[in-house]
Amino acid sequence: MMNVHEEFEEQEVLLSEQPVHLWRRRKQELLHWTERDKRTLSPKRTVIWNGVEVDAELVRSLSLLHEAGVQTEFSCAGVSPLDEPVDHSLYAYVTLIQSKAAEQFVNDAILRMRNRLLVTFEKGRGRYDLSSFFIGHNRSFCWWMERCALDFKRRNEAGKPDVL
Repeated sequence: MMNVHEEFEEQEVLLSEQPVHLWRRRKQELLHWTERDKRTLSPKRTVIWNGVEVDAELVRSLSLLHEAGVQTEFSCAGVSPLDEPVDHSLYAYVTLIQSKAAEQFVNDAILRMRNRLLVTFEKGRGRYDLSSFFIGHNRSFCWWMERCALDFKRRNEAGKPDVL
């Protein structure tokens, strides 16, 4: 009989690779974050995009992905524990619905973002979860997602035949 942890492991596959020393760094960052004083410096900014409330910092990335044929499901920029320590996510993330285009984008993003990106694939739900690997790097994650999405869209458009 499988325990819950084994069942979870079968459902979620880690696709990105971070060295052990970075996992230790991540754990330290989490400990420091939990212990520090948390004051709001600026509120979280959200907008409605395709009928869903999303973080304003990810709207362009989500739009570019959508235009490139990649369907998104969830997203959160946070945007930073320094900005909004209560109403934020420690890690910025974007969830993509499994497809050939999504798989191509994930592979491109892993190559480009390297250790900054944590990617898991949920087999049972057929979705990729892309998140910032480090705490407090949410803005950087948003910038990198936008750059990756823009380049991915441009490459896809360049590869498509012109429609008359």
